[in-house]
Amino acid sequence: MSNIIKKYNNIKNTKDIFSQIGYNIDLYYENNNYKNMSSKYHLNEFFEILDDIINNDTVKQMKNYRQHCNTSCFKHCMQVAYFTFIACKALKLDYISATRAAMLHDLFLYDWRKKYRNVELPGLHAFVHPLIAFENASSIFDLNDKEKDVIIKHMWPVTLSFPRYRESYIVTIMDKYSACLETYLYIQEKLKRKTFYKTAYIFLSLIFFRII
Repeated sequence: MSNIIKKYNNIKNTKDIFSQIGYNIDLYYENNNYKNMSSKYHLNEFFEILDDIINNDTVKQMKNYRQHCNTSCFKHCMQVAYFTFIACKALKLDYISATRAAMLHDLFLYDWRKKYRNVELPGLHAFVHPLIAFENASSIFDLNDKEKDVIIKHMWPVTLSFPRYRESYIVTIMDKYSACLETYLYIQEKLKRKTFYKTAYIFLSLIFFRII
């Protein structure tokens, strides 16, 4: 496990264009911009692997639910899938199974925030949503053992069972990384707006007092 993390850190530190692409991955998909991107970002292969999943009507429903901050479940899953794809490909792991499972890991199809929730859960969302996502995904797609393990255990160590495959650990790491990235950029944008409003308020106040 420590070797995988060390190798991934070496890969991550060589670039941050992958984080930029990953965070905006839905825009590349919606506008077909990936067709014009350099082959070194592997976007054509990435979207080819996910084609049947991201064009599935049930999976598309994830666009209707927020995950972290203002990011939809669909976008979150797609960016986790991209980070997973890049890392597993570089580490010579089963990047196809890992990428597909990452796209399905949060297919729970409800708003997990309690005040907006319209479903009864058998426990806390953090503990039960991996199994709900697994049940939804397995009802649509024929999952292999690795994909099943990734979806069911992506919340480890919250889910106590240890992941069985190295790919499962990668998705777990990328899920946390993606959540942190979404939250950081959301807060950053909020602070920028707050600074803008403060500056605008001071500017308008000075004009107002000058007039009177």
